[in-house]
Amino acid sequence: MPKALMLPMVVTLFFLIDLYVYQGVKIVINDFQPNTIKYIKIAYWSFTVLSLSGFVFYHLGNPYILGKTFKIFLLGSIFVNYFTKIFIVLFLLIDDIIRFGKLLFYKGQKVVSPEAVMPENALSRSEFLSKTGMAVATIPLVSMSYGIISGAHDYRIKRISITLPNLPKSFHGLKLAQLSDIHSGSFYNKTAVQGGIEMLLKEKPDLVFFTGDLVNNVATELNEYIDVFNKVKAPLGVFSVLGNHDYGDYVQWDSPQAKQKNLADLKHGHKVLGWDLLINENRILEMNGDKIAVIGVENYGAKGRFPKYGKIAEAYQGTEEAAVKLLLSHDPSHWDHQINNHYKDIDVTFSGHTHGFQFGVEIGGIKWSPSKFMYEQWGGLYQKENQYLYVNRGFGFLGFPGRIGMPPEITIFEFKSGIA
Repeated sequence: MPKALMLPMVVTLFFLIDLYVYQGVKIVINDFQPNTIKYIKIAYWSFTVLSLSGFVFYHLGNPYILGKTFKIFLLGSIFVNYFTKIFIVLFLLIDDIIRFGKLLFYKGQKVVSPEAVMPENALSRSEFLSKTGMAVATIPLVSMSYGIISGAHDYRIKRISITLPNLPKSFHGLKLAQLSDIHSGSFYNKTAVQGGIEMLLKEKPDLVFFTGDLVNNVATELNEYIDVFNKVKAPLGVFSVLGNHDYGDYVQWDSPQAKQKNLADLKHGHKVLGWDLLINENRILEMNGDKIAVIGVENYGAKGRFPKYGKIAEAYQGTEEAAVKLLLSHDPSHWDHQINNHYKDIDVTFSGHTHGFQFGVEIGGIKWSPSKFMYEQWGGLYQKENQYLYVNRGFGFLGFPGRIGMPPEITIFEFKSGIA
């Protein structure tokens, strides 16, 4: 569908949702004082106009003109507004479906409406469902508001221990930290971000991997946070790869040259940070004569329309004699598509990309996120035979400026060689 048609269609859909929800609001406020009803109507439609105008401005205007924080919360408020109203719509639909069913069933019959003989103080079905819908909608409203206020920067350390029988003794006890999906263009609380990086540094890792999506779209998003992320250091190095958002593929550029310059600037940004960016290449780490390989590929998405820039054969070349091979590949779908089919000696693959949808439940033995409907491996550690995949849930956020039940993650791995 042409993009020119998408915006008016979405705006129309949003307006119809607002209009439909308003029918339920009218039922709920029917017994209020006239002035109260008037003010509620004004507030409802004023917020609707602001939301729709903001949505159009976000897509056709330049939301950055009023500051990055305004842009982030503009998008967040629109998302919360309409996601919450979907719950109200569901309850109103139940009432309308029941009404329509009765209309068909009793067509041509003289039947007294149940509401006509109800006790004076009893709630009608419509009023009950409308009020219930409003009440239920407060759950996602409160959850998403909390997810923005607190969840976006509620950094958590995840500790993973992996035993690799072929790991050289010199690397036994290797401590590796993984960051992924920073999305520096989305941040609005620099102090909180600094706190997250300090958590990582306190772990004193031997090695750090960053598995892509340093920015949302443009290299300049990194500028404000260079003095934060350049603190990330490790004795054996900090290695990084590109994610799908790093290429500028989701931006309308003035020319192909402008897009190429943006990517070059982003690659230079990795260098300024002191991170070794792996573009379909590898590095050999040596300790006491023992060797392991760090392999990095460009983004390779086997699902959806995500780019396939990665060249694993090129990146793998020269690592054949390394005792252990560790791969950085942004998109976890790459693992099933190429790695565990054709590169059986790549011991561990480190990915990100999914963000765990920034929403889910991980309590006790329960592990669920909408991400599972697209990705078999969407968060945490996975194993097939002797190969492992770890999918980091991301350090930052994109779109919705928060997280619900899926906190931002810093992963700390300890590798063991299986020696007695």
